[in-house]
Amino acid sequence: MLKNTSKYILFLFAVLIFSCAKRGSITGGLKDTIAPSLRTSFPENFNTNFKDKQIKLEFDEIVILKNIRKQLVISPPMKNDPLILPTTASKIITIRIKDTLEPNTTYSFNFGQSITDNNEGNPLNQFKYVFSTGDYIDSLAIGGKVKYAYEKEPESFISVMLYEVNDAYNDSIIYNDPPRYITNTLDSLKTFRLENLKAGKYKLIAIKDLNSNNKFDPKTEKIGFIKDFITVPNDTLYEIELFQENIPFKAFKPTQETANRLLMGYEGTIADTNSIPKITLKHNNDILPNIVTKMPKKDSLQIWYKPIKTDSLNVEVTQNNYNKIFALKTRSPKKDSLTINAISPISFKDLFGLESSTPLVKFDESKIKLIDADSTDVKFTTKYDVFTQKLFFDFKKEVAEKYTINILPGAMTDFYDQTNDTLNYQISTKELENYGNLKVKLENVKSYPVIVELLKSTGDVVVSEYIESDTVISFNLLDPAQFSLRAIYDTNKNKRFDPGNFLENKYAEEVIYFSGEIDVRANWDVEQSFDLSIPYTPPIKKDDKNKKNTR
Repeated sequence: MLKNTSKYILFLFAVLIFSCAKRGSITGGLKDTIAPSLRTSFPENFNTNFKDKQIKLEFDEIVILKNIRKQLVISPPMKNDPLILPTTASKIITIRIKDTLEPNTTYSFNFGQSITDNNEGNPLNQFKYVFSTGDYIDSLAIGGKVKYAYEKEPESFISVMLYEVNDAYNDSIIYNDPPRYITNTLDSLKTFRLENLKAGKYKLIAIKDLNSNNKFDPKTEKIGFIKDFITVPNDTLYEIELFQENIPFKAFKPTQETANRLLMGYEGTIADTNSIPKITLKHNNDILPNIVTKMPKKDSLQIWYKPIKTDSLNVEVTQNNYNKIFALKTRSPKKDSLTINAISPISFKDLFGLESSTPLVKFDESKIKLIDADSTDVKFTTKYDVFTQKLFFDFKKEVAEKYTINILPGAMTDFYDQTNDTLNYQISTKELENYGNLKVKLENVKSYPVIVELLKSTGDVVVSEYIESDTVISFNLLDPAQFSLRAIYDTNKNKRFDPGNFLENKYAEEVIYFSGEIDVRANWDVEQSFDLSIPYTPPIKKDDKNKKNTR
């Protein structure tokens, strides 16, 4: 019996050893989705009669600051940014103030979503530390939303500002001084809320502050504003439309690119041929013939002139009240040669075009032949846009047809007496059933004229119609795609969109986008109503549904 008992004990011991040696996996439990919270602060949050130079914020877990320079908004702005430490993970964040604080003023530090827990990155959304150098915390607030006047949706990180209207206020203050109060839409919602305000009269401004200096730079930044001064308190929800101003023309000193071409950068807008600056090229007292064209995709002008033996030139630039004379040294680099390239049409209605590398000055249409698939001559006309160096062919196109353009040598002559070689181009159109048609009915049009543009999903304009009285527009023979619509009230009747101007207290021309997309399929006829009284509402992104902007 003792022998059997010993065997039983040994068996239990072996099972115990095997169980202890058995491998297993350690699970971490459920993922942490809870944001950190403030445990305590010194001085206490929302304290009054603040006189300290340092603030300590202690959280209930280890946190880390992310993108603090962009996320943190201090209102009123401080001339010297505070030092915020540490830059590594910690339970305590320290704010060291470098500015002399204004008396009887409520300050707000809105950290946006910069404070996150160190493990999972859960943000403490819109955490604010508020204090007052006076006896009480200012508690008034205003709110609203921002949008772009022309583009379909505004960008993120729009600064919304209040300038106090007092004896020191003037319109130029937005270019030179920071605002009294500021907030930011950050990277989520397009709404704003300015809090902890004093009662008073203010100018309400919004800018896309690219250089983060709390001032408006009209050369690069968009601006929006409310025309009239506002008073606080009020219960108005404001809508601010931002736009890029047309800035005054300014030329920069030209540089010589080739033996016969100067390149001159500029600021401002050249909207059409009427606004092209007049350029006079001089050698001593002799005026040299020249042609001015636009550098593709750049704010630069090309000044073409006949090569001349000289080491200096004077360039005089004039546009309206602007006049500037540049003196430059010249050299003799290589010359430009003539090349011709075809421009691919976007839609059936687009004209076939050619783009020249040098400006063309002479055309011989007897050396140009346009025929169809049956070798039958097709009548055409040409139009040359010297500013863009593009030659367009206008002719009646038919569906399911092939065309050939034959261009003989000498048909085109450029500014330097260079001529083209033999050129041949093939153009083909598709069967009727490969296209779709769209009929748009405008509703609730406030005034005419209206520019109605058909847009691709990329935002590119496919075709534009200038409407002076009609309410029905037909966009026929479209390549199948998803389209949208944009309507522009052309208030000044110049057939283009015009932005506003802050100093002139003028808003941009009104733009309405069609909500949603229109699916035009092959061999389909689509009819679509476009109600111009319904403003476009951007779709809510998934990431935005659970975010709430408390600024």
